[in-house]
Amino acid sequence: MCCVERAAIDRHRPQMNGKARGLGHNPPLLLPGAAGTLVRSPELLSIIQAAGWPIWPLIICSVVGLALVIERFISLKTSKVAPPKLLDEAIMVSRNGVPGPDVVTQLEQNSLLGTVLATGFRTFNNNPKATGDDLRANLEAAGRQAAAQMQKYLGALATIASAAPLLGLLGTVIGMIEIFGSQAGDGLGVVPGGGNPGQLAHGISIALYNTAFGLIVAIPALMFWRYFRARVDEYVLTMEVATERFARHLISVRKP
Repeated sequence: MCCVERAAIDRHRPQMNGKARGLGHNPPLLLPGAAGTLVRSPELLSIIQAAGWPIWPLIICSVVGLALVIERFISLKTSKVAPPKLLDEAIMVSRNGVPGPDVVTQLEQNSLLGTVLATGFRTFNNNPKATGDDLRANLEAAGRQAAAQMQKYLGALATIASAAPLLGLLGTVIGMIEIFGSQAGDGLGVVPGGGNPGQLAHGISIALYNTAFGLIVAIPALMFWRYFRARVDEYVLTMEVATERFARHLISVRKP
């Protein structure tokens, strides 16, 4: 009797070991979905496809905003706007008088501040009898052009920061209108609102992706816009101080 029981146990032992090994295997991560079913966690591409066409303007805004941020970071480098030692070098070069056109051209190609300072040199090169008021007027005009160049594309970045949340809200509203329209009855004996609640909740969550993506685009764009505005204001102040000092220097060394 004992031999018969031991043989039965040995005969079923491989199946029990297989079940034990099966318990140690981790299944793929699944999330509960509508109507008690299991669905895989959504991927980015599926989210974009499910959000509908309103999300594509947001994607375009994100790409354009990223390009503008990179361009402004490159263009607003200190070496390209107002190098720290450029004013001292320009004053050193013009200690004995206004330099020639070659030096002026080289200064103009250096940076935005160099363009403003070169305008002062050109004022006296073109008109040796120019007054201090003429010099300051030309320097101010060149400074305004430099400020406008520094503020280039900042308006577009501000527009993206303002429009992205509105585009996201528009996409969400359109998505929810379509969802509720699909859940309503068609008037042929179907009870209105008799759709699947789980499917309705899933559709609303998909529609809200537009709002979330709009905020994801708008918040960094607003932060970078404020950062670049502050940086431009700092450069403008630096250039104003440097221009006034340079104007006094040119008036003092100008040849009679």
